[in-house]
Amino acid sequence: MGSRYGGLKQLDGMGPHGEVVMDYSVFDAIRAGFGKVVFVIRRDFEEQFKSQLGDRFSKHIRVEYAFQALNDLPAGFTVPEGRTKPWGTAHAMLAAAGVVKEPCLMINADDFYGRDAFKVIADDLVKPRPNDGKSHYSMAGFRLKNTLSEHGSVARGVCTTDADGMLTSLTEMTKIFKTSGGAENREDPDAPVKLTGDEPVSMNFFGFTPDFFDHLRAAFLDFLRENGSDLKAECYVPKVVDMLINAGKADVRVIDTSGKWFGVTYPEDKAEVVASIKALVDAGEYPSPLWS
Repeated sequence: MGSRYGGLKQLDGMGPHGEVVMDYSVFDAIRAGFGKVVFVIRRDFEEQFKSQLGDRFSKHIRVEYAFQALNDLPAGFTVPEGRTKPWGTAHAMLAAAGVVKEPCLMINADDFYGRDAFKVIADDLVKPRPNDGKSHYSMAGFRLKNTLSEHGSVARGVCTTDADGMLTSLTEMTKIFKTSGGAENREDPDAPVKLTGDEPVSMNFFGFTPDFFDHLRAAFLDFLRENGSDLKAECYVPKVVDMLINAGKADVRVIDTSGKWFGVTYPEDKAEVVASIKALVDAGEYPSPLWS
């Protein structure tokens, strides 16, 4: 919804010919080997989205849509009076359960992840999984210091890993500020959490197999039982992933990527994103215009 950006940043041109960030994500997904893209959007946004973006993507890759609605809740639950805020990324992902039956990559539509990130997760998704009763997922690991904004706080899933590169914990931190010595999470102003900036963060770039939807449904039910009356609480995919790891139900391989992440959280971030995309185009990473 772009509350901090001040508008629909998904439709704001960033490339040399007016390309939006999503253009580059779809382009990178296609050349990494993905065969379908599913957009999770609001129903009232459908016609604008299709006319401005979806129709041009459908010329290059199979396109499907899923719709996240505030009142799309399990039986026995209703939207509390006064709530207008969406239920979070877990709810958004659940909206796509009816059209995603394959191994998939989940991303944020307004983040630029880079070609390598798509490639490393695509390669992992086609590898056979052990038949050991656990779910096996993956994520691209970005360094926190490379994902911060100069203009305010950001939300990140801060990770720890073991010696084999497996995710051991994932903590959703929603008010991380850049500091001279690294970063600081100020969700609790009286007890800020200092960070070095070298921590790996998830950036919602996960490789999942279809069984993840069953885990999501169970986790979202638990979330509603505990937080259903809260007007602002959200259920985050990273939090669900962390719960699955702690319960021994899943493991997640963190795969380093050489790709450069950048994104727009605040209007002031746009100039840097525009310059970064132009530099990649000038270096031959992307054609210009992107689609021909």
